[in-house]
Amino acid sequence: MSYLALKHLHMSFAALSGTLFLLRGILMLRRQDGVPAGKTMLDRSSHIIDTVLLASALTMVVWGAQYPFVVPWLTAKVIAVVAYIIVGAVALKRGKTKGIRAGAFVVALLIFGYIIKVALTKQVA
Repeated sequence: MSYLALKHLHMSFAALSGTLFLLRGILMLRRQDGVPAGKTMLDRSSHIIDTVLLASALTMVVWGAQYPFVVPWLTAKVIAVVAYIIVGAVALKRGKTKGIRAGAFVVALLIFGYIIKVALTKQVA
């Protein structure tokens, strides 16, 4: 597989991951309070999608010899991804109230947008 094909795979799975997060967040907002999310096909498929996304990212880092904590834009992206995972977990599972989950959902979407912006522009700010 070429680097360009790997990059396209990564971008496709990033779009798929973001779309799935958006869908899961909308479903969370529509769900009645007290009704557990359960283990739906959406929940299970997100693990597969995110695994491919992470594997493609790590492969691109090695093949491209651009490493976090060396390349500023990649460092910002990695830190933002960690923040996105934490805030996303609050939004979809860990938030105690629907208000907390809704607020975390909005913040996670903003972080996701920042990740995309950094990936496209290679600029931190």
